[in-house]
Amino acid sequence: MSASQPRYRVYSEFLKEKFGGKVYKLPINLPGTCPNRDGTISTGGCIFCDEEGAGFECLPSNLSVEEQLAKNRGFFRKRYKADKFIAYFQAFTNTYLPFERFREYVLAATGGEDMVGISISTRPDCINDRYLDFLAEVGRKKNLVMDIELGLQTVNYHSLLRVNRGHTLAEFIDAVQRIKKRELDICVHLILNLPWDDLVDVIENAKIISVLQVQYVKLHSLYVVRDTVLGEMYQRGEFAIIPMEEYVDRVVTFLEYLHPDIVVQRLVGRGPYDRVLFSNWGVSWWQVKQRIEARLEELNTYQGRLCDYLNGPALRKRFLKGEV
Repeated sequence: MSASQPRYRVYSEFLKEKFGGKVYKLPINLPGTCPNRDGTISTGGCIFCDEEGAGFECLPSNLSVEEQLAKNRGFFRKRYKADKFIAYFQAFTNTYLPFERFREYVLAATGGEDMVGISISTRPDCINDRYLDFLAEVGRKKNLVMDIELGLQTVNYHSLLRVNRGHTLAEFIDAVQRIKKRELDICVHLILNLPWDDLVDVIENAKIISVLQVQYVKLHSLYVVRDTVLGEMYQRGEFAIIPMEEYVDRVVTFLEYLHPDIVVQRLVGRGPYDRVLFSNWGVSWWQVKQRIEARLEELNTYQGRLCDYLNGPALRKRFLKGEV
């Protein structure tokens, strides 16, 4: 590997190669909720999630889709010199909306020659054939790349129960299979430092999403927000968050086992600054990212180095020995 080659598949570079220029996601905040909040599954939500969900950096949801896109488009054009965009339905569970409302919102985001794709954030248990057929049709008719962002967080189904996720690994696998039938792209969200996960879980995360051949992964470091169940547990000292150095090594190990074709959209997340009890060990997300990249260099390792577990590895070892 040359010094100029990245040690993992960087999302911004992938977009530049694919679309021939700078591409940025334009966040859209819809007035929705989640089955884990409204009583369909539970009323408490995931133990780490507060009232704003993942949309704390979005514009207010009372603005129309067109208004949010216009405001964000102007900002990203000016600040980052972006010339192409992906409409990103970010907050809460977008495919949990009634179908006709969902359809209206998505169609409102398809305008403009500079729009190259639509990204839909949702839960594995809110993937449904009717919604997927519609998204596939929009992608074909509008010539847009369509991807679904699935919040999984971990493949450890015991940890999924602990965080009150409201679904298990089975729903995730079902969702992936249904999405892939429509040839839509998939991005999986994972938290690599949940208190109940260890390095074995980190490796299994990488293996399972590699086996399922998803296109993207987005990694988050766990942050703790005030007035959440996790926040109360944190203040009572019921769990400990691993040191930053261990998180860095978990990300490095995850990348080593991750299939080299999967694009990494994010290495570390960040929480809402005004409401966090803990986020990124008191440093900026950018510094954590730099430490991960420095660790990859220090160990002279890279994404996919240990991705040798596909296509019958035990048989391949026998082939090499000349026994088969």
